Amino acid sequence: MSTAVNGAGKTNGVHNASSNGHPHPEDLKIAIIGQSNFAAEVLEVLLEREHMVVGVFTIADKGTREDILATTARQHRIPVFKFPAWRRKGVPIPEVLEQYRSVGANLNVLPFCSQFIPMEVIDGASFGSICYHPSLLPLHRGASAISWTLINGDERAGFSIFWADDGLDTGPVLLQKQCPVYGDDTLDSLYKRFLYPEGVMSMADAVDMIAAGTAPKIPQTEIGASYDPALFREENQYVDLNQSAVAVFNFIRGLDSVPGALAIVETESGTEVPVRLFGASLSARRTFANAKQIQFKGATEPAYVCKEGIFITGTDGRLVKVKRLKRGNKVIQASQWFEQANAKPAALLELTEKELESDAILRGIWKAILKVEIEPETDFFACGAGSMDVVRLVEEVKDTLEVPINNETLFMAPTYGEFMQEVVLRLRSGTDSVGVGANIGYDFRHVVVKANRREIVVPTQMFVGGRFVDAEGGKTLPIVNPTTEQVICDVACASKGDVDEAVKSADEAFRTVWTNVSARERGQMMFRLAELMEQHKEELATIESIDSGAVYTLALKTHVGMSIDAWRYYAGWTDKIEGTTIPVSPARPNHVLTFTKREPIGVCALITPWNYPLMMLSWKMAACIAAGNTVVIKPAQVCPLTALKFAELTVRAGFPPGVINVVTGTGSLAGQALADHPLVRKLGFTGSTPIGKRIMASCGESNIKKCSMELGGKSPLVIFADCDLEKAVRLGMSSVFFNKGENCIAAGRLFVEDRVHDEFVRKVVKGIRTMKIGDPLDRATAHGPQNHLAHLQKLQEYCTVGVKEGATLVCGGKRVPHLKGLFFEPTVFTDVEDHMYIAQEESFGPIMVISKFHSSDFDALVARANNTEYGLASGVFTKDIQKALLFAEKVEAGTVFINTYNKTDVAAPFGGFKQSGFGKDLGKEALNEYLKTKCVTVEY
Repeated sequence: MSTAVNGAGKTNGVHNASSNGHPHPEDLKIAIIGQSNFAAEVLEVLLEREHMVVGVFTIADKGTREDILATTARQHRIPVFKFPAWRRKGVPIPEVLEQYRSVGANLNVLPFCSQFIPMEVIDGASFGSICYHPSLLPLHRGASAISWTLINGDERAGFSIFWADDGLDTGPVLLQKQCPVYGDDTLDSLYKRFLYPEGVMSMADAVDMIAAGTAPKIPQTEIGASYDPALFREENQYVDLNQSAVAVFNFIRGLDSVPGALAIVETESGTEVPVRLFGASLSARRTFANAKQIQFKGATEPAYVCKEGIFITGTDGRLVKVKRLKRGNKVIQASQWFEQANAKPAALLELTEKELESDAILRGIWKAILKVEIEPETDFFACGAGSMDVVRLVEEVKDTLEVPINNETLFMAPTYGEFMQEVVLRLRSGTDSVGVGANIGYDFRHVVVKANRREIVVPTQMFVGGRFVDAEGGKTLPIVNPTTEQVICDVACASKGDVDEAVKSADEAFRTVWTNVSARERGQMMFRLAELMEQHKEELATIESIDSGAVYTLALKTHVGMSIDAWRYYAGWTDKIEGTTIPVSPARPNHVLTFTKREPIGVCALITPWNYPLMMLSWKMAACIAAGNTVVIKPAQVCPLTALKFAELTVRAGFPPGVINVVTGTGSLAGQALADHPLVRKLGFTGSTPIGKRIMASCGESNIKKCSMELGGKSPLVIFADCDLEKAVRLGMSSVFFNKGENCIAAGRLFVEDRVHDEFVRKVVKGIRTMKIGDPLDRATAHGPQNHLAHLQKLQEYCTVGVKEGATLVCGGKRVPHLKGLFFEPTVFTDVEDHMYIAQEESFGPIMVISKFHSSDFDALVARANNTEYGLASGVFTKDIQKALLFAEKVEAGTVFINTYNKTDVAAPFGGFKQSGFGKDLGKEALNEYLKTKCVTVEY
């Protein structure tokens, strides 16, 4: 007789040890024979149930590492015996038998045993020997039962505890338990979900039954019995790819994650490369974009590598997707096969003094776990480390060095040298200690922007699936500096196919890696991103100035500063998104519990404008990510550079690939493709009302996707004579000229009471004359260039129409003469009548439109303020609080400012009414735009 993993032996039945024929628990003297965490937990449970364990017999130490069963037994002061073997040349070793007999055991418990146990030991226990076997005997006898349960496509899995006899897993059954096999089960998941936890408790239950004299002995039938090959032999680990997709899938998952199904890749050079396959799933895909064929040895059907993984075609034409490969001792993403195959070895990092201290700490942790001297080539798994060692290493490194790693980090870098370099890179993440490419591990196309006494590396490719990539066909768009009217660089111009790849990447991340990140971990990533933005704020503000024309000081405080605030604010919300319980009327006598869950929507598309490139991205995306969604953003065609720099920072912050994607290009192509895409479930848009209408139609026609719109505005600002006039002039100018008038809530029309009208205009004109117009990087500049040429020309046309219709042009109205760049003079119109074009339409530029009013008819004034299809913002200056609050009550606008203007905060909701759109950015309310409510009712 022999047993390996499953246990075996000959049963002598249950011997009577008391007058009533049942042994008392105190009569049992148990020997545990085996190894592993499973056996250690069985020992713990038996001791908890007050059974007497007189000895533990386990494997010999591997170097200086002893098995966890031995460690656990010593903690409980139970004699431990470690044998390299029980037999020599098929004959029991006398001294081993003597040591076994010395403990006087009368029941052998074999939870998990890889050694051959002599019959003299099996027969040596008067109450018999019981073994655990992870199958429903007589199915799958042998050493690889769990694997064969999956490989054969069994619908049920389970385990048996049986009385050992002299056959291979043939003894009478004491008890069995079973569970369904799910479509996404692997060897690991089946073991962890059911076979391990239930098996531990059932081994203890079996001992209880023996103690109670109620343990049955049910003979195994030979009908349907199966003996399967041992999969610890390498020759049995090769997957046959010339069979149905289901069969290929079942074989791969049956060996996932140990040892992994083997296959041979034949490279173009003729080299044969053995790989192990992990993370298999059946795929419904039929077509591929940008896929490259890979050849597996002996396979008659094609296989393809694309960004989602490797797709293997079964003989039935269906596909199996493989997500990870193990080549040598390193696990890689299957989608990276060709990149990894051609990759040059990474250069060794030069460690700082502080990093050398971290290296010493890390080396000590490895040594404490592996009990060997640690060299750069020391392989964690080759040294015998198991799953609990992985957990211990990851947790100790996270706690000691405060670095964000997980189990996958070790699987991808199993040698000490690789792992140490990965940890150092993550410790450096977010600092300026290394160059961009070295820090994030990506070799991307970029431009070096030399400005503001800085040299800033800015990516120029799209960001999809965690990588910077070219657009289809290498198509690009020029990006122009509005200050110099010179091209800064060319950036990728996305096609419809590029958008499709980005959306699919976001969808894949949402359904896989992002769901495994807890809400609190999500918040921590967002906080890290905010810190990185803080560290790089001068770079971001410089890019914003060059790319969009924003005055640097304003960009630093508002464009970038408020972006950072948004990420910090929503990082705090991630673990506070809650549902509710609802009292309902049940049908008696039953009870009903009804509750709601707030869940992420899925893939969200964001289309942002050119006036606040980074801030609009952050306002929307921070809430979107906090709610648990993945995102594809299309920044404005004319100024995408801060979005691309931001994408780089998300990698440093640790966001998984696919969670955040940036596609650059035109609105008519890339933006429209997002609105039409069936996998996008939510679209957030900021831009003009006409484009918003078109996007809403596309959202409805495509898949009725949820959308939120922040559109045009013609915000009224009312200035009463009783106000603080100096403050009203200062903030009135800011309400129009802030950010060169490229401000969605800009006061599009000022209503100034006739008694102070002339003085107000005089003071405004005087203020304009003191404004410095010029280089936005000059700290003294107050007014920079308009964003792009087409917009400047539109402003010129707007002023021409105003003059033609009879409004008085007080100042400005034209391009700044003798100054290179897209500079437009701050402009003031008075005598503007309600019917005029400039009274109705938004300029989105530095143009103040002033109308008089008489205070005798308050309702008429409010009617004039509301006489527009827009309703984004509004403002009033007065010392009369009753008048101010009455105005706030009656005005049709999403935001009302009283004795202030442009006073937004990330905690306050922002959004308009009427044709200014619907939905909110900022504040708690913005989370609702990116969440769906699910109602769950349970009857009990």
